[in-house]
Amino acid sequence: MAPIVSLADLVMLVAADRAAGRTIALANGVFDLLHVGHIRYIEGAKREADRLIVAVNDDESVRALKGEGRPVMPQADRAELIAALRAVDYVTVFSGRTVTEVLLRVKPDVHCKGTDYTVETVPERPIVQSYGGRTAIVGDSKDHSTRDLLSKLHTR
Repeated sequence: MAPIVSLADLVMLVAADRAAGRTIALANGVFDLLHVGHIRYIEGAKREADRLIVAVNDDESVRALKGEGRPVMPQADRAELIAALRAVDYVTVFSGRTVTEVLLRVKPDVHCKGTDYTVETVPERPIVQSYGGRTAIVGDSKDHSTRDLLSKLHTR
């Protein structure tokens, strides 16, 4: 299982990885009800670098982004589920509407986003470009969503 670490500890772990010549990718998201789309996104992100960090939105930011009733699972549970995936090397929980602070502190070589974006529409792209990183779109087409799963559960 990947460690779930604070941002300060993550910075130190990444420094050690970089000293060993490893590249770093970062993926982020809510991961409220883990589904196959999430797995494909994370697996795609892992192929972009030697180490994969997954940054999970904290509960407050999920409520701000997704509305009342979300998240379904608390941040500790969501982080633990992501940490259990074999493709994941580190997990951190972040606050705020964007992953900007994590990007600026860690400076991953690659910032990975799902196929609901294009490279040009990733909001954090200018930040990633500012330190010399790149943005990659990974995963399968956006045919899976937590919103759809919740809707199905509510109609049954």
